[in-house]
Amino acid sequence: MERALVLDAPGSHRFVARAPEAPGPGHARVRVFAAGICGSDREVHDGTRPAEYVSYPLTPGHEWSGTVEAVGAGVDGGLVGRKAVGEGFRNCQVCERCRNGDTSLCTGGYDETGFTRPGAFAETLTLPARLLHVLDDGADLRAAALLEPSAVVASAAMMARAQPGERIAVVGAGTLGQLAVQFLAATSPAELLVVDPRLERAEQAVPFGATDVLPPQDTAAVEGSYDLVVETAGARGSAASATRLARRGGRVVLTGLPEPGAEGIDPIALAMRQLTVRSVFGAPSAAWAYAVRAFRTGLLDPAPLITHEFPLEEYARAIALVGSGDPKVGKVLLRP
Repeated sequence: MERALVLDAPGSHRFVARAPEAPGPGHARVRVFAAGICGSDREVHDGTRPAEYVSYPLTPGHEWSGTVEAVGAGVDGGLVGRKAVGEGFRNCQVCERCRNGDTSLCTGGYDETGFTRPGAFAETLTLPARLLHVLDDGADLRAAALLEPSAVVASAAMMARAQPGERIAVVGAGTLGQLAVQFLAATSPAELLVVDPRLERAEQAVPFGATDVLPPQDTAAVEGSYDLVVETAGARGSAASATRLARRGGRVVLTGLPEPGAEGIDPIALAMRQLTVRSVFGAPSAAWAYAVRAFRTGLLDPAPLITHEFPLEEYARAIALVGSGDPKVGKVLLRP
């Protein structure tokens, strides 16, 4: 028997004992080493996630790392014993979007580990083996639990197409923002600004390559200055702020997911300033491959972002920290 957390409804969780799921054809079972908690998990806990993007009762957990312990028919037995992470979207592979490589835009309907399928807040997780990304034998599984948000940022970086010598700004210094700085610093920007009201948190991006930090209220003097702006905060006004920071003809990539009621983007400003605005929700397979490659080569180092680790039984304490606003709280992990 194994332990798993179940959210029966928003704010109502329990721990269950269950038999590990035997992987069916094409599937693999992973022994979970660590699972990250992000703002989306807090939405699931609080009941603020849109109804079409969550299904209760649910075992959450979409950011995870672990070791493959069993495989089903048709899966290479050599996977057993390998360290791995895995994509969350259960894409159909046959629709036009999937065939074009845009697996996060699958038209088969939204279906994601930890939101509509059982996730990693449990001792084991079973998923299609095709979604696994195998890691090196010596990989740090603690840091690898952050490869899901890293893949989201990798998707933004691929869209952004940063060029050497550009002026770049990152709006938000949470986990996504810190990871974005690491990806973007590798492009040798002339300037890499981080904007966040929590200056102590923003300054943590300096060792990753940020050249300056500012609170949002002090950005008026630099509005219209940046070739590329990557928004990661998901705050009420962060998307609009990101477009104001971009120069005429600049590029903006939005990765944060604000709650309803967020400040809108001025369509007249978009048209007159000829801005290109892209958005990210999840990550396609190519972005996962990019993130894993960056992790393997050492370009990406998520480990310093982890500030708290808890056993599964302390889920309530862990989820309370996420979104608390405490600048000393970075990535929170559960260790099933």
